[in-house]
This record gives sequence, structure tokens and C-alpha cells, in this order.
Amino acid sequence: MVMKSFRERLGKEIIVFDGGTGTYLYEKGIFINRCFEELNLTNPELVKQVHRDYLLAGADVIETNTFGANRFKLTPHGLNEKIYEINFAGAKLAREVAGDNILVAGSVGPLGVQIEPLGKIGYDEAKDYFKEQIQPLIDGGVDLIILETFTLTAEIIQALRAVREINPEFPVIAQVTVNEEGNLLSGEPVEKFVDQISKYNPDVIGFNCSVGPKPMLDALEKLRELTELPISIQPNAGYPVNVGGRNIYMTSPEYIAEYSKRFIQTGAAIVGGCCGTNPSHIKAIRRAVQALQPSKRLDIKVEELKIEQPENVYVYKLHEKSRLANKLLREDFVTLVEIVSPRGVSAKKEIEKARKLYHFGIDAINIPDGPRAMARMSALAMAVLIQRDVGIETILHFACRDRNVIGMQSDLLGAWALGIRNILAITGDPPKLGNYPDATAVFDIDSIGLVNLINRLNHGLDLAGNPIGEATGFSIGVGVNPGAINLDEELRRLDWKVQAGAEYMITQPVFDIRILERFMKKIEHYKLPLIVGIWPLVSYRNAEFMNNEVPGASVPQEIMDRMRRAQEVSKEAAFEEGVKIAKETYDYIRSEVNGVQIAAPLGRIEAIFKMLSDEEFYTM
Repeated sequence: MVMKSFRERLGKEIIVFDGGTGTYLYEKGIFINRCFEELNLTNPELVKQVHRDYLLAGADVIETNTFGANRFKLTPHGLNEKIYEINFAGAKLAREVAGDNILVAGSVGPLGVQIEPLGKIGYDEAKDYFKEQIQPLIDGGVDLIILETFTLTAEIIQALRAVREINPEFPVIAQVTVNEEGNLLSGEPVEKFVDQISKYNPDVIGFNCSVGPKPMLDALEKLRELTELPISIQPNAGYPVNVGGRNIYMTSPEYIAEYSKRFIQTGAAIVGGCCGTNPSHIKAIRRAVQALQPSKRLDIKVEELKIEQPENVYVYKLHEKSRLANKLLREDFVTLVEIVSPRGVSAKKEIEKARKLYHFGIDAINIPDGPRAMARMSALAMAVLIQRDVGIETILHFACRDRNVIGMQSDLLGAWALGIRNILAITGDPPKLGNYPDATAVFDIDSIGLVNLINRLNHGLDLAGNPIGEATGFSIGVGVNPGAINLDEELRRLDWKVQAGAEYMITQPVFDIRILERFMKKIEHYKLPLIVGIWPLVSYRNAEFMNNEVPGASVPQEIMDRMRRAQEVSKEAAFEEGVKIAKETYDYIRSEVNGVQIAAPLGRIEAIFKMLSDEEFYTM
């Protein structure tokens, strides 16, 4: 028996399945015209090695090598008398490799013949043929059955009926394959599949095979609106390319992993791979999943999360970490301004702006880390220059995109040594958003993992738990998106960040007060300081950009109309109207939140001075 059953894990953690079995055997030199399932009898060590490779890559579930082990697909190979033997052996081989802590799914694919009304095989006959394959899988010790790569709703229903007749309580995943339009390959709409399959109570429904990650994400977004059942997603590694007579799948593990994050964020409970994916893809998916889900139970209370720091290591209290942290603890209202690093080597203009903001009374300067995936002067270097030359505190945005965990720890230790005391932990924009779309993104961890990392450093430990000597004492901020499309997922991730050690929150730019108020009601139980992002609009075009291209930055139609009317007067009128709108937002929320972070639109800090006072524009 396994330590946790499939149903015990489902919904409590993201479950990672293995990748393609047939295509991985093909990579290992097994000819395409061979019966892969026969290898369970003729070359069991090779099959076990495939399972073992996926296990070592981090799969929670390995599938049996039995996808086509039914009567109709075995008969052309003269194996129709070995149905039970092949399936039973397939289950036993996987079980032997999996041991007690890894789940085994019995893989069952379509029969390979037409059933009614298109073929001669009746529904009950089809069900009995499926039972012929499923019974030995269950006898061999699988933990669940996965029905996969079906193209007809009617056929997968017969397979599900077969499982239910053998054991009404046995766990089942029902997966179909879709085209780029999001319909089943047979042309049936997904709505029909969901409606009909749900009557037979599968544990999970989902998609696998036929398409790569992007079309599958589109299909998932549609499926999520149609069902409350857990969803599994197992795409191909794109489309195969014929190279030297062999079909090769070219999609990289990093690309699959990045989309796996999106699958999870869209609502998938299970992720894995299908044709063309191999252990390197699953390893990348496992790393992506680790970055998205906490190491602790979701229901753990914040005060229960303890880190055992080494003896004789001083752990900074919040009020000791920085002037900003002390103000937040005292519940003082704080005002932050964002200054973006220059594209070149001179930061004189940025330093001068920071100096004027400091004299105006701004509490700290926020330094974004490669915003919109564009190359600029290092945010760390910019923060150090401003603190050294001006004396104002900075909040260093620290992104996960460009460094692995070794580089992250090195940079954080260096930041502390150079006097940086405030970190905003963010995941970072993917390179494709910027000027270097072909650049490689790292994403060893995301912002949740980064908060965990910083919290460990704050207790004198590195990510692996090794002592580092003197602890850091960073104040840890996290980003939140009140206007997230999937607000439940945003709140779930915030919960993980809080558990990991977050100490305050900074929102993305807010234009719609109603969205902010809704969000504040949902997070009030955390009792963490909330700093709201404000972005003075500079033109109608800027408003269009924020509304349509910046995730979560919803600009109400009333504001769009105000900016359009002002733009029709003049550019300067539009600029002043944008500042006026920002000031209205500031005045409305000031008594309800702990602070604001204001962006300097197009670097024009006079907009900030105007917004924060009733005086005329400063001449900059």
C-alpha cells in the first residue's frame, strides 16, 4: 500500500505524472513497428528503466506500459492470447519500481476500432473488451486507472463503465485529446464530453496528447469553466519534426515547465507529459511545481511556521530590519516612489530624482528588477548608488527570472553586505515580454520559493539548511494583484507567501477602487501592511496600454473616457487629468491602507509632487 492514496493527494497537492512511454522507448532504439506493450514480457528491464528514469525525475505517478494492450491492438502482433499476461506484467513492473510511496496508474487507450454508431462494435461489447484489459491491471496492483487519448465521448464512457463494473470505487482519470480549436479530435465539442462523462463520476477529467502546451492551455481555460472536477493536463512536446527519418519532438523542458506553471495557475490539479516528453521534461515540471506549492500543508497557520536557526545566531525583529519596516510596524503611512534603472551606465538623472524625492519627504525608493524583461542597469547596483549618494532607503525588487538558486543566494548575501535592507520578492516577467524573447529564463523557484529562501537567510541558513554565520535581516515584501483574473489562485498564492514569511504587500497599479475594496475584504485576516500601487496616467494611449496589456490593471470606462476627452484638448491636459485621477485615488484610499507606491510616469516625478500636494508643478 502507498503512504497516501491518490484521492488523499488529489486537491491537497499538485500531482506530477510521468511523460511519454512509447516515444521514450522509441528514443531508446525500439522501432516504431514493434509492439511496445510486449516489452513487458520480452524486455522487462528496459521497461523498468523507463519507469525508474521518470521516478528519479520527480514523478508522483508512473503509468504502466499498457496503453495499447487491448485485444484489437495486440492481435496484429499475434498477441491476442496474452492480454491478461501483458497487462498484469505491466502493472507488476511499474509497482516494483514505484515501491510504496509512488502511485501507479494503469494506462488504457482506445480500442483502435470504430464502435457504434460508426462501427460494428456495440457499446456493451466495447465495455467488455475494456474489462479484459482493466481487470489484470487492477489485479497487478495499480492504484488508479487512467483512460487517455480518447477521441470519442461514447468510447471513453464504455471504458469508464468497465472500471465501474469491476470496482465501483476504483479511482479513474478520464482524458480525451483535443485539436487546436479546443474540440475533441472527432469534432465533438468539449461541452458534450463534460456533460456526458460527468454522469459516470470520474475522479478527474482532462486532456492529453495531440497538441502542445499553448493549445492545451487554451482548452484548459475553457474546460475550467465547465466543471468543478479536478483537471489533469498532459500535453505533447509540441509537434514532431522528421530528422534523418526519425520523428523528433523539439519542445524544450523549460518551455513545458513554464506552461505547466500556467496550467496550475489556471486550475489544473495534475500535470505531466505525453508524446515526445521524457524524464528531462518531467524534471523541469517537478521543479516548476515545487516553486508553486509550499512545503507545508495549506491549512498551516502562519504562526506555526518555525525555522530552526543555528545557535548563537541573532534573528532581527521587524522594527530592527529597516526604517521602512519600523514605520510599517508603527502603522505609519508610508509613501514609496518607483524609479527604473537606466538603460546605460550613467545613473546621474535617477540619483538626482531620488534626491529631490528624499527632500520632498518620500520614505523609500522602489527599484524594479528588469521590468517587462528589458535589460537595464542592475537593480542592485541602482539601489546601492541611491542609498550611498542620497541616503534614502530603497526597496530592491528581486526577480527569479535571471538567476538560479545559487546566484540568488549569492546576490542576496551581497545585497545585505552592501546595505540593502528591504526586498520585494517577485517572480519576474518572462523574457518573451521584452526585447530579448529568445533569452533563457531560469525560474528555479518563483516568488513563493524566494520568500522561503530570504526567510531562511534571515535565520542564518541557506536554502539547503546549511549555516551561513551571521543572519541577514531583510524586510520581506511581496507583490499582489487585486485585479487578477483568477482571484482564488492569487489568494492561494498569497497564503503560501504569508506562510513562507511575507511581512508586507505591495499591489499592482490600482485604478478601480471597487476591485481594491473587494480584495481588501478577502485579505483582512492576514493583518499585514498593504501598500497600494498608484500609476498617474500620462495620456489616453497610456490608459489603453494599462487597461489591455498590463495584467490586473483594469481601468474603468469612466477613467478611459476622462483621459480620452482630455487628450482631445492637448497632451498636457491629458497629463494633468491623469495626475488628478491618481490624486483622487490617493485621497480615497489614504485612510484605509498602510501606504502607496507611486510610479513616476515616463520618469516625470513632478507628477508625484503635484499629486501629493496642491502646489503648482515643480520645475525639474
